[in-house]
Order: sequence, then structure tokens, then C-alpha cells
Amino acid sequence: MRAARLIRMALLIQSRPGLTAAVLARELEISERTVIRDAQALQEAGIPVRSERGRSGGYFLAPGYRTRLTTLHPSEAETLFLSGLPSALRDLGLSDAAGTARLKLTATLLPSLREAAESSVRRFHLDAPAWFREPAAPELLPELARAVWADRAVELAYARPGQGPEPGGAAPATVSRVVEPYGLVLKAGTWYVVARIRGAREERDGGWRTYRVDRITALAPAPGAQEPFVRQASFDLAAHWEARSAAFARTLLRTTVTVRLTAGGLRRLPAVVDGAAVEDALASATVPDAAGRVTLDLPTESEDVALDQLARLGADAEVLAPASLRTRFRERAAALAALYTGAEGTEGGAGTEGGEGAGGQR
Repeated sequence: MRAARLIRMALLIQSRPGLTAAVLARELEISERTVIRDAQALQEAGIPVRSERGRSGGYFLAPGYRTRLTTLHPSEAETLFLSGLPSALRDLGLSDAAGTARLKLTATLLPSLREAAESSVRRFHLDAPAWFREPAAPELLPELARAVWADRAVELAYARPGQGPEPGGAAPATVSRVVEPYGLVLKAGTWYVVARIRGAREERDGGWRTYRVDRITALAPAPGAQEPFVRQASFDLAAHWEARSAAFARTLLRTTVTVRLTAGGLRRLPAVVDGAAVEDALASATVPDAAGRVTLDLPTESEDVALDQLARLGADAEVLAPASLRTRFRERAAALAALYTGAEGTEGGAGTEGGEGAGGQR
């Protein structure tokens, strides 16, 4: 609705004076022309919005003016009380602060809004970790979180994946990096820090790195870093994570398997295969044949992974290539058939012999 958009625009200008039409358009998901029209509408409604040209220009409210549009709608209050993950706040060492903030916010709400907020807490609980694993907060996470909040560069020691203990029982090999920690991400119960290697901004990837926090073995302030680092204003943590994680997932897909699927197998494919692989596979799918089956090229990490994933589809998936994987499926099917056929024959034979023996003794 336009009214809600106008309210949001006024609040954006109040909280971040100097926003340009381009930035407001991106935030509100409208065109710059619509931003100009909305600014005029706000002026006609008595909100003193003004625009200034130049390098430091943008949209501002008149000095000293504050909007009175900050009253929460019940649905907004409900959503606000759902915006934090209890386990994540606990891991970051912010449980007490979050509880105090909720109490303060509750005290300022109207009775109707207070009831809506409390109702959402009673009805919804967000649990981030995956099943069948005991979530353990990395020991250095709270300290790293403080560095993220303060824009403080740190020196960290990181145990690279796959590098186990050295011969003779020595500790795993680690690397040392001086980084600017931009943000923390909780993915399926695992914490990651998105950081920029100090002094590496001119590299092809801008010096961006992602580290699993539980592999950080030591953390200290960066040598000689007395002041906070200058954060890149355009950095968007959510967008960065989405792009990098999707790119990482695709780098793992080094093998292609040609497979024929029934309608049921095609429907169940997203449940057993990574989303990026499914997307590419569906793009290559043929039209269904007379039996309703489609043939597609499925990207996967390796033949071992493909064997494990496609086996879950049973007879709804038939591997056509590579020949080596088709052979492995044939061998597995033969082994299963022999196992169950043998078990059935053994049980039947034992029963027959037992019956005959008993009958003879009678």
C-alpha cells in the first residue's frame, strides 16, 4: 500500500538523513521517479521533506523535526519479538541484554500491543541447529562478536579443513590471518565469520574470506590497529552470504551424471540433491517419454555422492552414464537381491527341515 510506503520513506529519511533517490528507490523497491512523487506527497501531508543537490546531497527532514509515525502495529510488534534466535543470542553472549531490551520495549507498548508481542513468544520458537547434533557455541564467538560490533581488526589462527594432526601426535597445522570481521552468520547450527583480509582489497575477490568460527583456535587484536577499520558502506552481509554460498555450492559440482527419472523420482529429486544441482539438472531435462520419464544431466560432487543420493530414489532413478556408475548401481542391486533372496531361502529351508525333523520324531 502507498500509505505504508510513505510512512517507511519518512522513517528512513529520519533515521538516515541524506539518503539519495537511488538509495531510497532500492530500499523501497520502487523507481526514482516514484521516490520524487512520494517526497512531494509527504510535503503536502505536512512532513517537511527537502532535497539537496551535490555530493553530500539527498533527502532530509527539517532540523529538529521528528515524525510521529513510530507507533507499532500489532503485527509489527509480533514480528519484532520473533526477530531473534534464542540460541544465537545465547551463543553471542547477548541473552541478558536481549531480555532487558524486550522488557524495556514491552514497558513502552500500549496494552494491546504488549499482548500481541507476548502472544507471539508463546506461539513461536526458532531453533536453528540441525537435528541429531549437540549445538556447542565456539569458545571465541563472544569475543569475535565484540570485534564485529566495534569494527575492530583482529588476528586469528585458523585450522584449515582436512588438516589433521601431524605425524607424532602434533597439533593440527594452522594459518594466521589479520582480518576485518564484517559479520557473523549462523547456518544450520554452525557459525561463520565473513571477513576481509587486511590490505588485500585490491585482490580479484576483494580479499573477502569466510571462516568457520569453531576452527578459529586463537584470537587477538590486530597488531598496531588502534582505531576501528573503515567499513565498506555498500557491504550487504545477507546478499554477500547468499552469493558466496551459492558460488561455493557450485564449485563442488565437478561430476555430471546422466539419469532417467520417473515422475515420482523427478518430484522427489529436490529432497535428495542440492538445490543448485537440481536447478541445473532441470534446465537440461528432456520432454517426458511415453512412460512419463525424463532424462537429465545432474551435476554432483562425485560418483560416490551420486551413488548415495540417487540410491534413495530406488527404482524411480536409472543411471545412464557414466558407465562406471551404472556398473556400481548394478552391482549394488545384485548384492541386495542376493542378500534378500538368500535370507528368504535360508528361513524357508530352516523351517522345512525343522518341520520334517519334528514330524519324524513324532
